[in-house]
Amino acid sequence: MSQSLAQLLVHLDASPQAVQRLEAACRLGQTHGAAVCALYAVTPSLVELPFSPEIGPNIAATLRDLDDAQRAGALAAFRQSRLAADVHASWAEVSDAPVAAVFAQQAFYADLLVLGQHGPTESSPTGVPSDFVETVISASGKPALILPCVQTAAKIGQNVLIAWKPTREAARAVSAAMPLLQRAGSVQIIAWAGDEEVVSGARLDLNGYLWRHGVEAVWHREGQEPEALGELLLSRACDLQADLLVMGCYGHSRTREWILGGTSRTVLRTMTLPVLMAH
Repeated sequence: MSQSLAQLLVHLDASPQAVQRLEAACRLGQTHGAAVCALYAVTPSLVELPFSPEIGPNIAATLRDLDDAQRAGALAAFRQSRLAADVHASWAEVSDAPVAAVFAQQAFYADLLVLGQHGPTESSPTGVPSDFVETVISASGKPALILPCVQTAAKIGQNVLIAWKPTREAARAVSAAMPLLQRAGSVQIIAWAGDEEVVSGARLDLNGYLWRHGVEAVWHREGQEPEALGELLLSRACDLQADLLVMGCYGHSRTREWILGGTSRTVLRTMTLPVLMAH
């Protein structure tokens, strides 16, 4: 039973990495016959500045001109990518703050989000909050394909690595990644030792679930789960030449705050390959 994607939502801003995200979304759209919505979500420069009586009309006008120029550049990149790709693509803009909350609402109507890693030395120069990815995933409940700041291979999902543990988050990530897994050239699973499920008889497991969906996978069973799992997971992904990591995003939300587990936080900060996450 083959699955596919129908609607993708990609985040655009004024950064060079936004073009990479848009191109990746368009390639996915071509492969899966999915529509692509590019949503430009950037906090206006004037809103980001702390209040000061010294900010007069001239400075405010300059900031608005800068925002308009950045938006025009992103729109031009969108038009160029849309012309180069045989995919139905549309443009939209967030016109209110906070941008992450508005983006998350639009995410309700997408099968997969395409987001970008916030650089470790980036101080939000493009109007994108540093916790944009975490906030969107938490608030929307939708799976996201997150691209690293570094350039990645043109094709994503030829060699997929699933980081498995029997949790809700990991199960949702595998289910969301199924359209990509079914088209992958190789699927590998890495898992660390844990408590065995106390079920007798014809019990269900990940192998059977994947097989029922036409996916065959190779297992890599490791020892006990280490404390610094994030670094080890990325290292093993490199060793296995994966071009996509599928994993659960662990954490819990509080009022206006997102607390990530150590593994998720480490992967988001230091990832060098695309990661498909679900919370």
